[in-house]
Amino acid sequence: MIKSILLPIDGSNYSETVLKYGVYLANKFEAVIRVLSVIDIRLIDWSMATGAESFVPLMPSADFQAESQKMQEEKTEKVNEKAADILRKSKIAHEIIKSSGIPADEICHYAMENDFVIMGIRGEYEKWTNKFLGATVESVTRQINKPTMLVDKEFKEIERIHCGYDGSSYANKALQLSAYIASTIKLNLQIIGISTSEEERKQMLTEADRYLNPYEIEYNLRHEIGDPSETLVNVQNNAPVPSLMVIGSYGHTRLREAIIGSTTVEVMRKAQKPILLAK
Repeated sequence: MIKSILLPIDGSNYSETVLKYGVYLANKFEAVIRVLSVIDIRLIDWSMATGAESFVPLMPSADFQAESQKMQEEKTEKVNEKAADILRKSKIAHEIIKSSGIPADEICHYAMENDFVIMGIRGEYEKWTNKFLGATVESVTRQINKPTMLVDKEFKEIERIHCGYDGSSYANKALQLSAYIASTIKLNLQIIGISTSEEERKQMLTEADRYLNPYEIEYNLRHEIGDPSETLVNVQNNAPVPSLMVIGSYGHTRLREAIIGSTTVEVMRKAQKPILLAK
């Protein structure tokens, strides 16, 4: 069950969309919302990067550090005030949390107290990088142990759910989560089995069919051949209606540390959002 949703926000262009998806799903699940804003200590404590062990030791003055901290705290207060105003109007039960630390670490810490997490795919420094994902998002999705939904700048009400299924334990978690969401929101669910072997595809989709049969939901089994990441990206990007893609997350193997070659990462980077990583 999903009864609490964590919404990490940083004041970027993604924050409002994160809040909109949070309100949308909180209404569906009858869940509470917890908004988290993190004061990034790396922007204040220069000693982490320019201290005595640096190639060129430079220490900021106490006045500079104090002013930097003040600016960060004022910005966080404004972000939280705007979020609180939006949530009050939605009449959703909510809590506003402000913390200090390294954002990825703080998000993972507070996720332990919640059932579900929604994040923007990028953060406030997106204009200075050409990456497909923000560094915080990549770090969080590799460490977190709760289902994590990644959203883009535009909110669209979900009309269909796609689930990539290959018979693995992580895909099975994605299947369970997809079935739960589909039954709660009353949406069509498409299970996508990808393999070059027809026998293997049939076996995977038979497993999925037997699992989904007790649920009172509308679902379809879809056979696909090709590269798993490319196929899932194409399915999501060419969907005729706004859809949620649910996939299994990294396993506790070398894939967990890999950046290139991981189906999870490729789908995260290239598929239209929202996508949901099952844990």
